[in-house]
Amino acid sequence: MRFICPLIVVNNIETSRSFYENVLNQKVQCDFGENVSFEGCFAIHLKSHFSDLININKNDIVQKSNNSELYFEEDDLDNFLQKLKGIDSIEYVHELKEQPWGQRVIRFYDPDMHIVEVGEPMESVVKRFLSKGLSIEETIKRTLMPEEFVRQCL
Repeated sequence: MRFICPLIVVNNIETSRSFYENVLNQKVQCDFGENVSFEGCFAIHLKSHFSDLININKNDIVQKSNNSELYFEEDDLDNFLQKLKGIDSIEYVHELKEQPWGQRVIRFYDPDMHIVEVGEPMESVVKRFLSKGLSIEETIKRTLMPEEFVRQCL
C-alpha cells in the first residue's frame, strides 16, 4: 500500500482552484470536475459530491476545524509575503513568525477555511544562521537539523 495524497473538501471548485493556482502557484495535474488534483500531491473535492460519496449530510462536513494544515515551502518568502499583502481576502491565522527552530512561517486560511502554512525551507534557515556567524554546532542545536544536513548547506 502507498499513500497518494490528502484531499480537502471545498464549497466551490473554481474559487479554490483559482486560489491554489494564483496565490500558491500550484499546477493542476488532473481536473475531473468535482475533484481537482495538483502536482504538489494534494486534491480538492467539491463538498456536495464528496458528501454523496461518503453518504453523509454535507452540513456534517465542518469548516474551520483548525485541526490540520497544508504545508508549503517558498524559497523567496519575503517576496511571497509582499504578494499576500496585496490580497485583501486573505484571513490570517497569524502573521509572519519564527518557529522555535528558527524557521520563518506564516499561516492563513484558504477560501474554505483550511489552514495553509508557508515557510522558508530549512536549508534557507541553516544558511541564514551560518551567515550570521553561528557555528555548525550552534546551528545544529538551534535548528534541530542533523549535522550532515547542516554541513551540506555550507
